[in-house]
Amino acid sequence: MAGLLALSRAIDAINTFFGKTVSWLLLLAVLISAINATTRKLFNLSSNAWLEAQWYLFSAAFLVAAAWTLMSNEHVKVDLVYGHLSRRTQLWIEVLGTIFFLFPFCLITIYLSWPTVVEKFSTGEISNNTGGLILWPVWAMIPFGFGLLALQGVSELIKRIAILRGDMPDAIALADAEAQTL
Repeated sequence: MAGLLALSRAIDAINTFFGKTVSWLLLLAVLISAINATTRKLFNLSSNAWLEAQWYLFSAAFLVAAAWTLMSNEHVKVDLVYGHLSRRTQLWIEVLGTIFFLFPFCLITIYLSWPTVVEKFSTGEISNNTGGLILWPVWAMIPFGFGLLALQGVSELIKRIAILRGDMPDAIALADAEAQTL
């Protein structure tokens, strides 16, 4: 289990790096948006490339940071029933959900999007908009982001199994217990 937990920490480090890095893309998208709006209003200058760059940056941030969000336990959960279950049952739901829902969803998305990435790369296709950008980089974010999400799923699966086996403490249960004492 120690080797698997080391793998989990390595995956967490990779997704932390990418998550923190792409979070800056949101700031860049906002700056591009502000500059584009200002130049359009003041100088009557605009470019579809700037608009598409905003979309590309937001897409990259959203897709690549999804794994970081999962690692940080900040993803959306439907808590109607889940919150009333024992922590052990919650862990089992997370294990089974990762195996039967997260992994297939990620792998199918990668499988279906990869041919489009290859096609757009090999043809050098650009956007239909005047002054538009090449398309393959934004399309490549789909399999890349879902690949990182699947990797994070592996890390989360390792951690949940380690918690169930008693090989590591449950940070969520500890945080909940601490919150109740305050």
